[in-house]
Amino acid sequence: MIKSIMLSLFVAIYITGHDASSAGIDPSQKRWYEQYKKQANAPSPQEMRLNTDPEPKQPPEAKPLFNGKDLEGWERKGGDSEFEVRNGVIVGRCKPGSPSTYLCTTRSNFADFLFTCEMKWEEDGNSGVMFRARSRPGSGSHETVFGPQAEMEGFSKDRHWSGGIYGQSCGGFFYPLWLTEHKAVRAALKPEEWNRLTVLAVGDVVKTWVNGAPAAHWVDDGSFRSGFFGLQIHKGAKGVVLWRGLRVKEYADQ
Repeated sequence: MIKSIMLSLFVAIYITGHDASSAGIDPSQKRWYEQYKKQANAPSPQEMRLNTDPEPKQPPEAKPLFNGKDLEGWERKGGDSEFEVRNGVIVGRCKPGSPSTYLCTTRSNFADFLFTCEMKWEEDGNSGVMFRARSRPGSGSHETVFGPQAEMEGFSKDRHWSGGIYGQSCGGFFYPLWLTEHKAVRAALKPEEWNRLTVLAVGDVVKTWVNGAPAAHWVDDGSFRSGFFGLQIHKGAKGVVLWRGLRVKEYADQ
């Protein structure tokens, strides 16, 4: 009983709402705002909710999603980029000409959870972590992975939206990091270092953190309530991305 009460209290703290933004688009983001504001998912800046919460910490009972030895429990979807295990780390390598590729959990019913992992770039390239994701037949032999993704875009762009939420193959950014209040998280990703990504999803509320800096506070419309996790290697000419410490704590329906 006590454990159940404490869990309910934890979830209540982290899914409560915050006032909508009043500061608007950061001057450094105006070009990106003009580019993305007409996407199907693009939110009104004034209606975006803010994540002002401290990053939640994984409890000891959180379960590893990666055994540190091989890719048991994972499968490749989408394109032909390659994934392997090297020295206890998952390594994704971009194959030029391939569609975006995802290393996905074979289990596909993750619903409410606290997810953490660490990511590092050996060679810069766009990436991210799909959550509550799905797939459908694509062109030729390639499946299309779609759903929400915690964007981890690397360092080549000057928008710095790692930690935002992208609607992969379903309409573009659900939660871009273009507000003045997102300044700290836009500076949180560190080159040549391990970077921690945290995703808390409970009901329709999803929040993210990068290296402890609050990022997204997205409220889904109910379209994506469960699915698989997927590690993305984006289509392109290059990119080598590493993952470690993938852990998840699941919550019962609240």
